[in-house]
Amino acid sequence: MPHPSEPTPQPSVTPPAAPQEDASSKGSGAALEKARRDKLDKLRELGIDPWGKRFDGVAPIAAVRATGETIDKAAEDGPTVRVAGRIMLLRSAGSLVFINLVDRTGRIQIMLGKKQVGPEIWKVVDCLDLGDVIGIDGRLGYSKTGEMTVFAAGLEFLTKSLETPPDKFHGLVDPDLKQRMRYLDLIHGEGVRDRFVSRSRIVEAVRRVLAKRGYLEVEGPTLQESAGGAAARPFKTHHNALDMPLVLRIALELHLKRLLVGGMERVFELGRVYRNEGVSPRHNPEFTMLEAYEAYGDYFTMMDLTEAVIVEAAQAAGTPQRFEFMGHTVDLTPPFKRARYDDLLAAVAGCDPADPASIAKTAAACGIETAGRHPDVIKSDLFEAQVEKTLSGPIFVIDYPAAVCPLTKRKAGQPHIAERFELYVAGMELANAYTELNDPDLQEELFRTQLAGLPEDDSMARMDTDFIRALRHGMPPAGGLGIGIDRLVMFLTAAPSIRDVILFPIHRPQ
Repeated sequence: MPHPSEPTPQPSVTPPAAPQEDASSKGSGAALEKARRDKLDKLRELGIDPWGKRFDGVAPIAAVRATGETIDKAAEDGPTVRVAGRIMLLRSAGSLVFINLVDRTGRIQIMLGKKQVGPEIWKVVDCLDLGDVIGIDGRLGYSKTGEMTVFAAGLEFLTKSLETPPDKFHGLVDPDLKQRMRYLDLIHGEGVRDRFVSRSRIVEAVRRVLAKRGYLEVEGPTLQESAGGAAARPFKTHHNALDMPLVLRIALELHLKRLLVGGMERVFELGRVYRNEGVSPRHNPEFTMLEAYEAYGDYFTMMDLTEAVIVEAAQAAGTPQRFEFMGHTVDLTPPFKRARYDDLLAAVAGCDPADPASIAKTAAACGIETAGRHPDVIKSDLFEAQVEKTLSGPIFVIDYPAAVCPLTKRKAGQPHIAERFELYVAGMELANAYTELNDPDLQEELFRTQLAGLPEDDSMARMDTDFIRALRHGMPPAGGLGIGIDRLVMFLTAAPSIRDVILFPIHRPQ
């Protein structure tokens, strides 16, 4: 309850929970900006710095609300608190002003009474607009209508907002604008900030799992002489001082495996990767990858690690064990299902995976080009077209065609099969792992086959000869894992597009 000396707020002036426009928000854009700049000038006349200063001792609003849940709603001597945040609602009721103040953790009502804050602070209150950032000292309690409220005794002006916020009814709805103006999306978009908080917690969980298992986090070079570790087109650049062409990395793999040679037996990197390719709901040219390598392991070792990473990340994000994602019901209860690549292809596409003629016939019926192409490449295209979309998952698809896996160890006695898995959820690849190929002669032969036919000046046609030399010094048998962090966050937060979980995705020029 308000202190007896305070004006008692009436239900008719208690603000609703939703943000609303203040009086200054009516009229043209130029008039709105002028009104805000007039208030900016008034603050300066009052000797107030409109861009604020240090404001120590601020409590997160969520913590203040937790404290509020423990106090007597009828008490008039609630604890003193200090909060800061952005004004999302502002309503005047004569000698009372109500504010909904928001920070990263939550929202709380502020009540400013002219009598309680005094005439000097009240002059500052007259300069407030939606979007301004302020600090409040006051007593925590409950209004007459039962809403948790900070009854302000002091106000510190911290930042003036000169732009009018989006219309409360229409808001920032255009997906392109939401991503271009992510700062506004974070302020006004429902659940947007929470999604990126979840992303941070997911990344922390990934690091935690790997650290517990004895992995060391390292950093490889972003600028490289040749694009290796994946089949993707790189971004090209030029180093002026050394007068040499360079590319932005398309994968983390080859430098991490050099570290296995050097005796760093468990390593990982969480880093940016760049691929000069298209944009889609599942692809962004700049993205974040986790790659981890463990000496003396294999692809089964990596399956166990993948399950541990995803389960802990889901717990950190508050994702339920069973939920709906993109029309699929997924269950994160380990162990995840495992199925052989050829078995799935036979069951879904109806061909004989061991018969190139059967594969070619089925692929041709699906409109896939077959002339002059390796049977394993045709098989891969057929799997992508027919099988992937059926995989609700999480499911480990294991034992891939060897010809499409140039960095992977072959299965003992079955050289046509590579010890590789991909983890699928809702028809989307989430993780990729191998038993790593550590035979330098076979690796060099596979590289030459992979690069054959590419033009000499293509950066993808340049073999990483130093990597081959490193393998000749002896890389221990190992398992390696790659997880697309953006897709993992997309999955665990049920976001419809990868662009919804990247703070600043790439855009065409406006």
